[in-house]
Amino acid sequence: MLNPIHLRVLEAVARHGSVIDAAKELHYSQPSISHHLRRLEAATGAALVQRAGRGIRLTPEGELLAGRATEILGRMDAASVELAARVGLRAGRVRIAGFATALSTLVPRAAAELARAHPGIELHLADADPVESLSLLRSGRADLALVFRDEGAPFEADGVRLVHLLDDRLYLLSDRPGQRIEDHRDSAWIGGCERCRAATVAACERAGFTPRIVYSSDDMVVTHALVAAGMGVAVHNGLALRAHREPGVHAVPLDCGPRRVAAAVYGDPPDPPATAAMLGILAAVAARFDEA
Repeated sequence: MLNPIHLRVLEAVARHGSVIDAAKELHYSQPSISHHLRRLEAATGAALVQRAGRGIRLTPEGELLAGRATEILGRMDAASVELAARVGLRAGRVRIAGFATALSTLVPRAAAELARAHPGIELHLADADPVESLSLLRSGRADLALVFRDEGAPFEADGVRLVHLLDDRLYLLSDRPGQRIEDHRDSAWIGGCERCRAATVAACERAGFTPRIVYSSDDMVVTHALVAAGMGVAVHNGLALRAHREPGVHAVPLDCGPRRVAAAVYGDPPDPPATAAMLGILAAVAARFDEA
């Protein structure tokens, strides 16, 4: 049977790449770290570490187990916190990983409502894109992930449950009112990074052209400043417009379908109490956004 202490040692060694640094973090001696690793190897029947010069490195089997250890330990820590909340030892904790426009619009309102309704619940936030957020959720380092997918793109959410929050419409941003996307076949475009510009490219291709992206930025403040200065046009979503709107920027809704925003939680219900409370509040806040 795998021992959580041994797994925690392996995870620390994998994360630091050093027995010395792992020992410092865990407040163990270096011989103690080596002892736990040997015990784990005996329990698994696999060589997990090997010498590399003056240090050590993980074998492929060690890397596999270390990855699983991160998830197992994260789940154990979360279960400990939530069980304590159930029996009244403390009020609980909810950790949210989400993308910037959700963290700057939905989450602040939900956080304020959570604090009023459940003042003892601790809230922790991490700014992460959907892929990173789901990774944090699966590894047990987040209790709830806020994610989105553009129209027609499937959610990659194996092992998690998705709760739809809202449909986020897309808009053309320009420095002149009444513009259509077709008016900007030859314009300079402002797009996000290679991974984040899919919505812009898809909207332009539906209009029959490929955008000439000359500026790349995922920062909505930078994008609005460039648009307001007449340096280009852009496609933004409704949450981004709620978060920031530069004077002189005109937004025209596009006919293409919206992107879908959802909250992802791990496993089947019932959810831990703090997570369930936050999920319900987020859904209520999102519903008001949709109605606005």
